[in-house]
Amino acid sequence: MTAAGISAVSAAARPVRGGRRLPLSWLGVVPFFAYVGLFLLLPTVIIAAGSFTTKDGGLSLSNFSGINQPYLVKSLANSLVVSAVSAVVGALAGALLAYAVVTGNPRGILRRSVTSASGVLAQFGGVTLAFAFIATLGTTGVVYIFLKDRGIDIFPNGVVWLTELSGLVLVYTYFQIPLMLIVFLPALDGIRPQWREATESLGGSTWHYWRYVAGPLLAPSFLGCTLLLFANAFSAYATAQALISQGSVVVPLAISNLLTSETGRAQPGLAKALALMMIVIVMVVMVLYAVLQRRTSRWLR
Repeated sequence: MTAAGISAVSAAARPVRGGRRLPLSWLGVVPFFAYVGLFLLLPTVIIAAGSFTTKDGGLSLSNFSGINQPYLVKSLANSLVVSAVSAVVGALAGALLAYAVVTGNPRGILRRSVTSASGVLAQFGGVTLAFAFIATLGTTGVVYIFLKDRGIDIFPNGVVWLTELSGLVLVYTYFQIPLMLIVFLPALDGIRPQWREATESLGGSTWHYWRYVAGPLLAPSFLGCTLLLFANAFSAYATAQALISQGSVVVPLAISNLLTSETGRAQPGLAKALALMMIVIVMVVMVLYAVLQRRTSRWLR
C-alpha cells in the first residue's frame, strides 16, 4: 500500500469531532470571578458613576471640587497619618516578632501557637475590638480603674486620648502586628542559613550579613507588607465608628456622615467621590505591593 493510501485510511479511521470544545478547566474559577464581580467591581462602578452625578441626576464634577472643604481635607490627612503610623509601628513590631518565631523550631509548639493566634487576632476588629479596648482602657475600664486606685492616671487633665487619633493608632496597631507576622513570615523562611555561613566564612560580621545580604533581600518584602498594612488601616471603618462616634475624624467616618446626615444635609455624591478617592489610593498602594512581592518571589523560589 502506498503512502497516500495509508494516510487516506488513517484519516477515515479518525473520529470526526463536532467542532472545537471549550476546556472545562476555567469552570473552577467562575465562582471566584462572580464573587469579585458582584462584591468588588459592581460596587466600584456604582460609586464611580455616583461620584459624577448630582442630586438632580445630572453629570458634574462638583462632587470632586467639594473635597477641598477644610474638614474633609483634615479627615484625609488624619487618615493618612493614622494609617502610616500604625503601619510602620505594626510592621516593625510584627517583623521582630516574626524573626523571633522563625529562629525557633519550625515545627515547634511555639511557632504553631503564635501563627494560629496571629491568624485570629489579625481578623479581630470592628465593634468587638473597640469594645474590648473601651472595657480595658476606657474611663470605666478594668486597667484604668486598677491604675487609678494606685495613683496612676493614664488620662491626665481629663483628656481621654483613647477616643482620639492617638487611641485609634493604638487600636489599629493591635491588629496590624499579627497581620504583619502572617504576611512577612514567608519572606523570613526564604532566608537560607547557608548565606549567613558564607558571610562568616568570608570574614563578615552580623552587621555585614544584615547590611549586604539579608537586608537587601528582605527590604522589598518588608516595604510591600508595610504598604499592605497601610491599605488595611486606611480602609478600616467599623473600629473607628465604634471608638469615635462623633465627628468626621477620618475619611470613612466622613463618608458615613455624608450618607446618613440626620439634619437633611446628606450629600451622597460627595460621599461617593470620597469613596472613589479612597479606592484609587488603595489601588495604587496595592499595585506597589504586588510589584514588591513579585521582586521578592524571585529569591523565594
